[in-house]
Amino acid sequence: MKWAQQRSSLLALVTLATLGHLIIGSLVLQGLGILALVIYLVSLGGQLSRMARGLLLAAALLTPLALWIAAAPGHLLFEAAGRFAFFATFVVALSLLRLPAYRSRLVRRCGEAMLLQPPGRRYPILSAGSALFGIILNIGVLNLFAGMIEKSNTLAAAQGRAWVRNARQRRMMLALLRGFSLAPLISPMGIGVAVVLSSLPQLRWLDLAPFVLGAALVIFLVGWGIDHLTGPHPDRANRATSSPSLMPLLQFSLLLMAIVSLVFILSWALDVRLPIAALLGAPLGAMAWLAWQRRRLGAAGIPAAVASLHRQLPWLLAPSANEIVVLGAAGYLGHLCVALVDVQSLAPLITLLQPLGAVNAVLAMLMVVVLAQVGVNPIVTVTLLVGLLPSLAIEGLSPALIGASLMVGWALALMSSPMTASMLILSRFTGVASTRIGYRWNAHFLLASIPLLSAWFVLAPW
Repeated sequence: MKWAQQRSSLLALVTLATLGHLIIGSLVLQGLGILALVIYLVSLGGQLSRMARGLLLAAALLTPLALWIAAAPGHLLFEAAGRFAFFATFVVALSLLRLPAYRSRLVRRCGEAMLLQPPGRRYPILSAGSALFGIILNIGVLNLFAGMIEKSNTLAAAQGRAWVRNARQRRMMLALLRGFSLAPLISPMGIGVAVVLSSLPQLRWLDLAPFVLGAALVIFLVGWGIDHLTGPHPDRANRATSSPSLMPLLQFSLLLMAIVSLVFILSWALDVRLPIAALLGAPLGAMAWLAWQRRRLGAAGIPAAVASLHRQLPWLLAPSANEIVVLGAAGYLGHLCVALVDVQSLAPLITLLQPLGAVNAVLAMLMVVVLAQVGVNPIVTVTLLVGLLPSLAIEGLSPALIGASLMVGWALALMSSPMTASMLILSRFTGVASTRIGYRWNAHFLLASIPLLSAWFVLAPW
C-alpha cells in the first residue's frame, strides 16, 4: 500500500506540473513533471505487461539513436518526454471520473435497465449505453457490464434453454464490445481525439466530427442490422410484456452532456485546445459529481469529496500503469520517429501513394486493423501514422480525413483483434476464446462494415 500511495503521489505531481506547463507555458514545470514521471516508471519495476515493457524497451533503444542523429537532440528528447507526460496526465485525469461512477446508484440502475430490455431493443440500447459509459469509465465499462450480463443471463432466465442463454450471451457481449469501441469516436474528450489533435495542431474537433460521427453511425447501424439478421427471434408469447424505464439512461446522458459542455466551455474561456480543456474538465467534473453524492455530509459535500479522492487515489490509479506506459511510450516513440524520418527518403512511396488520394485514408484504417491482429497496439500505429502521413503532403488526403480514418481503424481493431485488452476481458467473462469472439462472432459484422466504411472515407470528402 505504501508503494501504491507513493506512485499515486508521483502521478499527481506529473499531472499538476504538466497542467501548469500547458496553461502558463512554464518549462520548469514541464521538467518537474518529466522528472516525476521518470521516477514513477522506475518504481514500476517488473509489474508491467509484455506490451508495456516492449514499448519502454523500444523507447530506450531509440533514445541513443536520436542523440546521435538529431540536430538538437536535447530539445527533441525533452519534447518527446513532455509528450509522454501529457498522455500520462490524460489517463490520470479521465481516470478520476471512474471514482464517482463506480459508486453511483444511477450507473447500476442504468445497467439493469439496459440489460432487461426486450431482445429487439436490447442491442441498440446496450450498444449506445456502453458507448456513453465508455466515455467516463473507459475499459472499466467492460468489467462492470460484462459482470452484470453474466449475473443476469442465467439458465433460469432462459427458461432452461441453454441455446437461448448462449445466444443472449453472444448478442449482449457483442453489443457491449461494439458500443465500447464507439466511445473513442463519439467523445470529444476521448484518448483517440487527444492523440490526433495533439499531433495535428492545425486540426480542431469540429473538423473531425463529420467524419468520425458519420463512421460511428455506420458502425452502429451495421451492428444493429447484423444482430437482427443473425440473432434468434423468440415467439411473441415468450417475449417480455413490459420493460424497465430508460429514465436512468436519460439522466446519465444529461450528466455526461454537462461534463462534455464543461470541457467545451473551458476550451473557449481559457482559449486552449480541446485535449487540454479535457485535462481540466474531467477532474472538475469528477469532483463535482463526488461532492453531489456526498452533499448531505455538509459544506456541499466538498470536504468529503476531497477526502474520498485522497483516500481512493492509490486504488484508482494502480490499474492504470500499463495504460499510462503504453500510451505515453507510443507518444514518445511517435514524436521521435516523425522527427528522425527524412521525408525526402520516402519519395518513391509518395510517388506510389499520390495518385490514390483519399483512398490512402482507407489504407491507413486497414493498416491499424491488420497490425492489431498480430499484437501491435492501435495506440502505437495511430500515433506513428498520424505524425507521418501529413508530412507526405498527398493531394486529397486532408489532416481531418487522416485523423478520422485512423480513429475508425482503432475502433475496428478493438472489435476484432484477439490481443486487445477489451477482447481478453470479454473472453475471461464468457469463457469463449478471444479468437472466436473476434473472428467468428464478429465475422459478418466486419465483412459488412469494412467495405461500407471504406466507401465512406472515399466519398465523404465530396
